[in-house]
Amino acid sequence: MARDRLTFRQRDLRAAAKAVKQAGVQVARYEVTKDGTIVIIPGEPIPVAETADPDTDTETLAIREAFRNAKI
Repeated sequence: MARDRLTFRQRDLRAAAKAVKQAGVQVARYEVTKDGTIVIIPGEPIPVAETADPDTDTETLAIREAFRNAKI
């Protein structure tokens, strides 16, 4: 199955992240929609549990699996 053409580039996201950082805004997360729109969600970053092991944490593994199966 062929992938759709990408509508944004990694450098676009880097530029947006740099601009937000220069503005002094904390970012909770970034989202990129299928049409290439970059959405920046301001707020406190979600803390990562120090005890969480990314190779065995079920939430992390579920997120990885969702990204693998995403059709973007």
